[in-house]
Amino acid sequence: MEIFTPVNVCPITKQYFGQTPEGQSVYLYTLTNKRGMQSSIMTYGGIMITLKVPDRSGYLEDVVLGYPTLAEYLKTGNKPYLGAILGRYANRIANGRFTLDGVTYQLSINEGHNTLHGGIRGFDKRVWEAEELCREDAVGLILSYCSKDGEEGFPGNVAVKVAYTLTNDNELRIDYAATTDKKTVLNLSQHNYYNLAGAGNGDILGHILMINADYFTPIKPDLIPTGHIQSVEGTPLDFRKPTSIGARIHSGDLQMRYAGNGYDFNYVLNRTGHPMALAACVHEQKSGRVMEVYTTQPGIQLYTGNKLDGSLIGKEGKVYPQYGGLSLETQHFPDSPNQPHFPSTELNPGQIYRQSAIYKFSVLPK
Repeated sequence: MEIFTPVNVCPITKQYFGQTPEGQSVYLYTLTNKRGMQSSIMTYGGIMITLKVPDRSGYLEDVVLGYPTLAEYLKTGNKPYLGAILGRYANRIANGRFTLDGVTYQLSINEGHNTLHGGIRGFDKRVWEAEELCREDAVGLILSYCSKDGEEGFPGNVAVKVAYTLTNDNELRIDYAATTDKKTVLNLSQHNYYNLAGAGNGDILGHILMINADYFTPIKPDLIPTGHIQSVEGTPLDFRKPTSIGARIHSGDLQMRYAGNGYDFNYVLNRTGHPMALAACVHEQKSGRVMEVYTTQPGIQLYTGNKLDGSLIGKEGKVYPQYGGLSLETQHFPDSPNQPHFPSTELNPGQIYRQSAIYKFSVLPK
């Protein structure tokens, strides 16, 4: 399935990174754009381990949470999904069950009675094939994986490609593409935890966030959507105007309590007619770093690392405290296969699944 075509393939730093318990070799690729922005990605889980971007003084710092070795991802099971590709279905499916054309599919259960991020062994725990690419304006890595019919309970043989690209405009672009030989559901995303002050440098409560959404999908205590679409007006979820993440995080609002005393919500993005719409913008005042998020998808999940508790020791021995990173996962809505009025996540044979996200980095004026 040729969905992304490499142009002028060029050398990229590649190193052997270890083996999985099944004996599969894992490699680490390091990409550097012409302005020095750098990212390291391993073939296990398509996990982005580092992302180094400049502050207002030009100082490069790693802004994503992660472990320094493959062994630590394997030992911990990477329960927070640090930096991983999410699939077959990012986010949650109620009771791990859905029906397509009268056939009910039971998925593996890995969070209470629900399926989260594809099940017990989702795309975050698979070894991907990698292909380097280099263009005049960007450098990147194409990751490929074939998910077999019945994997984690999902129907269809699904061929997936995910391309990570660093442009010379300091954009991290993520392009997703897939085909299937049997009707299925698919919802792909990526789970970087960002701290624009630098990974391990405190929490993100002082980050200033804007989300371009008038509505969100409220949740039940098990974090499954109720099925309603609710206005953010008058709630702690209203980020239509730039607001510090910590301003209302301890409001005691019932939805916030359901989410684990923090944010873990799907926002219904305002669409302007442009296929790559602005979804969110976040900045950190001290470093001056700014991250804008654009996507083709209808939703974005804001997660503020509520379950991080200081027990996770990351790169350079740094402790990741509660609220130590924030995720902005572009996606279709949680539990869409069981919510017929949500945007469809069905994929049919002959169709090509295509979605994209751009994380654009810049700095505030001095």
